[in-house]
Amino acid sequence: MVTDNLRPFYVHEITLHGVKSKEEQFQTLHPTFYYTLNAIPDGMKLNASELSTKRTPKKVKKKTVSKKSVAAKNSAKAKILTDEEVAPLLTNNTCIACHNKSKRVIGPSFQEIAKRKYTNEQIVELIYNPQPKNWPEYATPMAPMPQVPKEEALKIAAWINSLSD
Repeated sequence: MVTDNLRPFYVHEITLHGVKSKEEQFQTLHPTFYYTLNAIPDGMKLNASELSTKRTPKKVKKKTVSKKSVAAKNSAKAKILTDEEVAPLLTNNTCIACHNKSKRVIGPSFQEIAKRKYTNEQIVELIYNPQPKNWPEYATPMAPMPQVPKEEALKIAAWINSLSD
């Protein structure tokens, strides 16, 4: 990204559309951020001819495996975490901002989600691509959470499903 007209000691609003995570190729949750610029390094500005427009090379595609075999493998691997073990994942991924284990907050409780009998993979898909039509009794729809690592999402899903017992 190249920009001009930045001034030190001012808060600058920056919007970057289309930025994706390196690992999963999900777009950022919030493309706009704010930055207080404290100093601008001394030196000459770059000339337009010095700027690179090359993109990083695309990764070579991995061997294709059926979704069923991946889902079965992930389900078999998912160790069910204790409440204490899952707490940091729920906090780091901001799940607890809207959900609680047993009480309705902005979204349904994790126990209420468990009653729906979703598979771990279905819960992961709903983390990445929420379906407000599934929860019409909630006024605030869940935002997509593409930044949650798949491995962590599967652990959270397994824990949620363990609450239905």
